[in-house]
Amino acid sequence: MELSDLYSEKILDLAGNARQPARLAAPDASARKVSRVCGSVIEVDIRVRDGVIVDYGHEVSACALGQTSAAVVAREIVGTPVGEFMAVRQAMHDMLKDEGVPPSGKWDDLKYLEPVREYPARHMSTLLVFDAVALALEKLESSQAVAASA
Repeated sequence: MELSDLYSEKILDLAGNARQPARLAAPDASARKVSRVCGSVIEVDIRVRDGVIVDYGHEVSACALGQTSAAVVAREIVGTPVGEFMAVRQAMHDMLKDEGVPPSGKWDDLKYLEPVREYPARHMSTLLVFDAVALALEKLESSQAVAASA
């Protein structure tokens, strides 16, 4: 497969027609991740209530693969339980790095990123949004633990 084959019609459509959720004015947590390989950057904001992600915003500067991942996350994350999101993140890592199957259900469009498996240099930008949200969730959990012990 040629590198240019990664950028299928569906990838370009998802990336090009993505809703761009604005950054949140008062997030529960935020995180920034940068791909050292390609320079892609994403900053995410989340709000979580009772274990469910209830609001999300981001700012993305990434290739079409990173934009596609971010587009699917932006479209599907609100209303997602934290545990489900972390399972989707793990499924994406497994899909790209361990021959795992793509996420399904409302996350089904992530299957179009499966060919990225053959290009390890593109894994980081594809996973950037998942890792940024996971970092924000970790920060939130940490701050809640500190608040609970005070």
